[in-house]
Amino acid sequence: MKTKVGILRETKTPPDRRVAVTPSLAFEMKKKFPDVELKVQNSDLRCFSDKEYIKSGVMVENDISGCNIFIGVKEVHIPALVHGKTYLFFSHTAKKQSYNRDLLQEIIRKKITLIDYEYLTDKNNLRLVAFGHWAGIVGAYNGLRAWGERYDTFHLKPAHECHDMMEMLNELQKADLPAIKILITGGGRVAYGALEALAPLNLRDISPEEFLTVTYNEPVFCRIDPDHYVRRKDGRTFDLQHFFNHPAGYKSTFRPFTKVTDLLILCHFWDPASPLFMTKEDMRSDGFNIKVIADVSCDIDGPVPSTIRVSTIAEPFYGYNPLTNEESEPFDKKSITVMAVDNLPGELPRDASEEFGKTVMDKILPSLLGDDKKGIIERATIAKDGKLTKKFAYLQNYLDGKE
Repeated sequence: MKTKVGILRETKTPPDRRVAVTPSLAFEMKKKFPDVELKVQNSDLRCFSDKEYIKSGVMVENDISGCNIFIGVKEVHIPALVHGKTYLFFSHTAKKQSYNRDLLQEIIRKKITLIDYEYLTDKNNLRLVAFGHWAGIVGAYNGLRAWGERYDTFHLKPAHECHDMMEMLNELQKADLPAIKILITGGGRVAYGALEALAPLNLRDISPEEFLTVTYNEPVFCRIDPDHYVRRKDGRTFDLQHFFNHPAGYKSTFRPFTKVTDLLILCHFWDPASPLFMTKEDMRSDGFNIKVIADVSCDIDGPVPSTIRVSTIAEPFYGYNPLTNEESEPFDKKSITVMAVDNLPGELPRDASEEFGKTVMDKILPSLLGDDKKGIIERATIAKDGKLTKKFAYLQNYLDGKE
């Protein structure tokens, strides 16, 4: 008996145009897993048209409720959940997100098996699939776009209006930057995506020490790891794994960077127990120099006080007035221009979907559709048979509305 797999249309508001299985990958999937029957739910919003799937030999239907496994990207609209099925998507529930408590409660009620992309890991607990690379690419592009808009020196087409990444990168030919210093935080997929977006500008890459001490007559950039912006409170030598395990044992050393940075692109992972990058007082100080902050990490009430809310793909920029600690016009020269879109990969849905889907195909589907010998699916399963799994039992109070 064939396993029936359905590719869901996205139902989250605002809509997301990405998909986990593109038409080309759907064609490959049929060859690689001949015992699987694949159906795609029709959609007018998806970045790939229904016709593209049909050309790949895939059935496109409105009602795919007869499938055993459903694959999506973002949270599924609660009324659309089907009893007793298996779902794979980003649920945003495992960190006790209050806005998705109802979603998890319905999943439990309907005895749905919920597998979350965020927790698909290898034996070393390293994530196997993520859109972070694309968040970095689009986030850095938006940061450059914000600079041009703020000073009315150049105007880049919004990434979501570009057909693909190639068109977006071609837009950067318009970016005429003055002698500014661009700082990128972090060392993972997101940060290296940001570096990829900057590459067409052929900017000079300088060390953290040069960034802090040397003045240039050309635009330059620097990427810093945690050992450049925190240090241990006990005075011992910095250790990255120790920092990940004991973030509260560190204090910030970021303040010197606030005095020389013009455009800040935040691509780091931040733990709530970690020290703040900067305080409201730092942002009000006379020496504070940052004019534009592209917060790709998008931590509200997190390490950077200016990220006071999430912005949208349609309206990605807002201003932050450090004197009043309030929102202002996006390009008010007395304020800091902030970009804090939390679904950046959605701006380049075709490219992001192809890369993400290829990883799902290679690293996840063999375990999902066959034997889960490596425990990949088991580690990422939040709920099954009407209850939380052992790994996610800590969510019980959240699920019951007690926290």
